[in-house]
Amino acid sequence: MEQDVKTVGDLLGILKRRKGSLAVPAGAVFLLAIVLAAALPRSYKAATTILIEEQEIPREYVTANITSFADQRLQSINQRIMSATNLLEVINRFRLYPEMREKDPVEEIIEKMRKDIKFNTISADVIDPRTGRPAQATIAFSITYEGRDPETVLKVANELASLYLGENLKTREKQSSETSKFMDAEMKEVQARLATVDNGIAAYKEKHLTSLPELSQVNLQALDQVEREITRLNDQLRSLRERKGYLQEQLASIPPDSTSQEKESLKELRTRLVELKTRFSDEYPDVIKTKAAIQELERRQKEFGRDPSGSKPDNPAYITLASQLAGVQSEIESVKRQVRASQGKRNDYTRRIETAPRVEEGYRALVVERNNLQAKYDELTRKAMDARVAHGLEKEQLAERFSIIDAARLPEKPSSPNIPAILLIGLVLGMGSGVGAAALKESTDDAVRTPEALARATSFPVLAGIPEIVTGEDIARRKKRRELLLAGAAVAFVLFVMLFHFVVMDLDVLWAKVMRRLPL
Repeated sequence: MEQDVKTVGDLLGILKRRKGSLAVPAGAVFLLAIVLAAALPRSYKAATTILIEEQEIPREYVTANITSFADQRLQSINQRIMSATNLLEVINRFRLYPEMREKDPVEEIIEKMRKDIKFNTISADVIDPRTGRPAQATIAFSITYEGRDPETVLKVANELASLYLGENLKTREKQSSETSKFMDAEMKEVQARLATVDNGIAAYKEKHLTSLPELSQVNLQALDQVEREITRLNDQLRSLRERKGYLQEQLASIPPDSTSQEKESLKELRTRLVELKTRFSDEYPDVIKTKAAIQELERRQKEFGRDPSGSKPDNPAYITLASQLAGVQSEIESVKRQVRASQGKRNDYTRRIETAPRVEEGYRALVVERNNLQAKYDELTRKAMDARVAHGLEKEQLAERFSIIDAARLPEKPSSPNIPAILLIGLVLGMGSGVGAAALKESTDDAVRTPEALARATSFPVLAGIPEIVTGEDIARRKKRRELLLAGAAVAFVLFVMLFHFVVMDLDVLWAKVMRRLPL
C-alpha cells in the first residue's frame, strides 16, 4: 500500500526499513565503477615548456641572419621533427607501442605517435617594431607526450624537447652559414666584374689617352696656346720676309768684287814685306807688323768666302749682305717648319676636342657601371661582414635561441581515465539506483505501518496500536545483514585505497604532501 510521507520521521522510517534496498544497489554500482576505473588503461602525460629567448646583443649592433617570424620557424621545425624518419627512430629507441608493432603497419604506428604528441604555442601581446602596432607574438611553446608508462613518457618528452632544441640550433646555424657563404660568393663575383670593368676602363683610357674628358680643359688651353704660337710665327715669318726683301735690294746695289784700294793695299804690303826682308830679319818689328797686316787682309777675304786669287765675290760688304740674306732665308725655312708643326698640333688638338664628347660618353658609361659595381661591392662587403658576425653569434649561441623553462617531470598520476570523475559518477549512479530501488520497493509494499494509514484504509476508528514484535530470529537476521554490509563496506574501502594507491597517487607521496601542508 502506498504510504504518504508527511514528516521527516516518515522519511527516516522509510530509510530505516529500506536500508538494504538502498545500500545493495548503491554498493554494487559503486563497486562496478571502482572495477571499471581499475580496469581502464592508464595514460600519462609529460610536458616540456620551451621559451623563445631574444638575442643577448642588441639588434642595433648585430642583426641575426634569420629574420623570419617565430611562428614560421616553429612550424618548419615542427614539420621536420614530426617526419616519419625522426619519429620512427624515437619509436625504435624507446620500444614504443609494442602491441601495435606486432600487428600494425609502420605508418599507423607513426600516425599514432603523431596523435600522442601535442604541440602548443604560447603567445603574448607585443608591439610590432616594424609597424608600431600591437600584435600577437609567440614567446614560448610546449611539447606534450602521452603514453602508458610514466618513465617512458618522461624519456620521450625529454627526447622530443632535445630534438626541438637541436633542430633549432642546426637550422639557424645552417641558414646563417649559407647566408654567409652566399654573401661571400656574391662579393667575389662582383669583385671579379669590378676588376673586368677596371681593366676595360684602363684599356679605354689607353686607347683614347689624349681625348679623355679630364683632358678637355688641357686640350683647349693647348689649342689656344698653339693658335697664339702660330700667330706669332706668322708675324715672325712676315717680318723675316720683309727683311729678306730689304737685303735682296741692298745686295743688288753692291758689286760682288773688292775695291782697287784694298787690292793695292795688299800689293803694297807684300812689296814692302819683300823690301823689309832684304834688309831686316823676320824678327824685326816692321817685318812682323807688315806680315800681320797682310794676314789680316787675307783673313778678311777668306772670311767672306773669297779666295784672294779666285774669281768669287770678294767684296766684304757684298759678302756680309749675302751672308745675312742666307741667314734670313734659313730662319724663314725654320719658321715655316715651326708653322707646319704648330698647324699639325692644332689639327691634333682640334681632333681631340671634337672626339672628346664621344669618348666622354663611352668613358662615362664605363665609370657609371664601375660606380654601380663599387656601390654594390661595398654593400655586399658590409652585408658579408654582418653575415660573418651573425654566424659567429649563432655559433656562440648568443642569437635568438630556445631554452627550457619548465622541464618534463615524471607523471605521478594518470591523465586518463579521470578516476575521481568515474568514482563520483559511480557514487551518484549508485545512490540514485539505491534510492530508486528503495522507492520502488516501498511503493509496492501493501503493509500498514501506522494507525493513520489503517484508519484511511478501513474507514474504521483505531482503538489501539500494538508495536512490532521482534523475535530472536529477526535479531539474528538483522545482525547478519549488518555484518555483511560492514564487510562489503570494508572490502569497498580496501579496494578504493588500493585503487587510489596504484592508479591515482602513491600513498607515501600523499602522506608526504599532507605532512608538508601541516603546520608542524
